[in-house]
Amino acid sequence: MKYIILIGDGMADNAIDELDGKTPLEFADTPNLDSLAGTGRFGLFQTVPAGFPPGSDVANLSVLGYDPRKYYSGRAPLEAASIGVKLAPDDVAYRCNLVTLANKDGAVIMSDYSAGHISTDEAKEIILELDKSLISEGVRFYPGTGYRHLMVTAGDGKHKTTPPHDISDKKIDDFLPKGAGAEKLIKLMDLSQGILKDHPVNKKRVAGGKKPATSIWLWGQGKAPQMPTLKERFGVEGAIISAVDLMKGIGIYAGLEVIKVPGATGYIDTNYKGKAEYALRSLEKKDFVCVHVEAPDEAGHNGNLKDKLKAIEDFDREIVGRILKGIEKFDEYRILVLPDHPTPVSLKTHTSDPVPFALCAAGAKRSARGSAKFSEREAGESGLLVEDCRALIEEFFGKAEQICDLR
Repeated sequence: MKYIILIGDGMADNAIDELDGKTPLEFADTPNLDSLAGTGRFGLFQTVPAGFPPGSDVANLSVLGYDPRKYYSGRAPLEAASIGVKLAPDDVAYRCNLVTLANKDGAVIMSDYSAGHISTDEAKEIILELDKSLISEGVRFYPGTGYRHLMVTAGDGKHKTTPPHDISDKKIDDFLPKGAGAEKLIKLMDLSQGILKDHPVNKKRVAGGKKPATSIWLWGQGKAPQMPTLKERFGVEGAIISAVDLMKGIGIYAGLEVIKVPGATGYIDTNYKGKAEYALRSLEKKDFVCVHVEAPDEAGHNGNLKDKLKAIEDFDREIVGRILKGIEKFDEYRILVLPDHPTPVSLKTHTSDPVPFALCAAGAKRSARGSAKFSEREAGESGLLVEDCRALIEEFFGKAEQICDLR
């Protein structure tokens, strides 16, 4: 048996007037997703438990069947695993975004949570400079991918921080770190601004008409979690394919091989074809593969409807379509496809609404529903809402009674 999970990060959305009241999933041309929605099991999945922030960390732990109420300790420690940073018991890891702050009407606003999607090479030069300049403050910086990086320091991390993509175009004053120890984080952010102001990378970016990285933004803190592997839970050997450190880190804690795909960027220019091909190749030797595509989420955070529609259609054609064709050579398989959470373009941030999912098996016949559209609306009309992440993943791996017939 082969098992495949395909995640279109942030694909779910709200109805949009510009699309005649449809959501991007309803409006987009997605024949492969629609085929899965009309076959096997189709409904809504609550990936974000009540009381938890609707982050990709929480949601994707749920997708892989790790109840956030038991295993979630913060986003940054998951990303630390991805870039090979081992956390000591006293260490707290923080996600460190390179961002662009700007003055508007006498206030400082979050102009760009990604510093204009700064490149990994440019960002690495900046992060290494910060590590050298601020080591006396008792912190270490580690370069990641694009605008996403890591800071580690001793402490308990028991203060409140805010993801920068939640406050696009908003004044930052109300969203600075709060609580015990927050003053240290604010000091570090202030110190970074002095270092970045005249940094050669920023000078080149400004000269080229690009946004500079004017500050760091610290958030998503936590200590190293303790999680059983998927092999320990379900007896499967697997792999994960993603362009973002968060997903790679979750995969590492889940005992999965992280497969690096050339040209995987985490944006709409990512190597979709390569991701699908590497996934199919991995199934020649492994039982399970998870393919994660970040592009729809990034488009949602940017409030760019055109890019989101393109990302959804590219995901359908280049990932779902290629995988469906390629897995025909295997006699038995199960495939689960879904977003991790909604990222509405009108809000530019995540929400905790349940997301549509389709779970199908090899040889499945068209369901009694007949044709279906992989969308939030039709998933809701199915009457199926799965709220226990363990139940969905246990059924997916054949370790629980089926809630409905997949064949």
